[in-house]
Amino acid sequence: MNKKITKLMTGAAMTTAILASAGCFATMEDKEMNLTNTEKAVSLIRSIETGDQAPVSYINPEKYIQHNLAVGDGLAGFGAVLQALPVGSAKADVKRAFQDGEYVVLHTSYNFFGPKVGFDVFRFEEGVIVEHWDNLTEKAKPNTSGRTQIDGPTDILDLDKTSENKQTVSDFVVTILINGEMDKITDFIGTGEQDYLQHNTAVGDGLGALGAALGALAEQGMPMVYSRNHKVLGQGNFVLSISEGQFLNEHVAFYDLFRLQEGRIVEHWDTIETIPAKAEWQNDNGKFGF
Repeated sequence: MNKKITKLMTGAAMTTAILASAGCFATMEDKEMNLTNTEKAVSLIRSIETGDQAPVSYINPEKYIQHNLAVGDGLAGFGAVLQALPVGSAKADVKRAFQDGEYVVLHTSYNFFGPKVGFDVFRFEEGVIVEHWDNLTEKAKPNTSGRTQIDGPTDILDLDKTSENKQTVSDFVVTILINGEMDKITDFIGTGEQDYLQHNTAVGDGLGALGAALGALAEQGMPMVYSRNHKVLGQGNFVLSISEGQFLNEHVAFYDLFRLQEGRIVEHWDTIETIPAKAEWQNDNGKFGF
């Protein structure tokens, strides 16, 4: 995807002119529309498909920090990618959306230079978007338990348990994924097959399937390694963990979305994206930078 976007991008000056002529630099009245930050973020992502120009007004035109390493910084970079998309090809179906302070998290089914599933994180200041992160992966067939990368519950519940659930996920990531203390996994996840519903395309439901998949990778000399957790964002029963590590012997970003119930992790979605060599980056902001 990185090479394709790079080849198709037009010059920043041309892009800026097109955005300006389309009315994408909003007036203050546009920016102060009575929408939540979550609604603004969803509208922006959906505009990739609809072509609606108004949601671009939710981006600060003078400060838009881009962490997708295949995209140039600022509105010019955003506009260049939209121009590069084949006409009528883009699809963007937001399945989950939640807010944590100044951050909004979206979980979306895309056709974006091909079928993909991705997470987008937007940071807002005074009601406008000033920073963006994402993690995309190719869309795949359902896993052995019949689950896809995007299906499952979407309702945000247990708002009073947000802090507790974020702490549980933080502890899980450090204890199990980074430190590898697998003997403690039942502190976080039940032992029954239906106690842990899995949407990773290569793993079925339950701890047994997870253990078998991780063991197979280790036997092949390609263990999944989490080296650092960069951010945990959540609202109610949904918590997203953003981490860095190695997968299939490549440097990757792990985005793991967990659904929790009664203090335990009961469901998991994820995307794993390879981090390109720095020489290929289209901006200097890095993949993380929280």
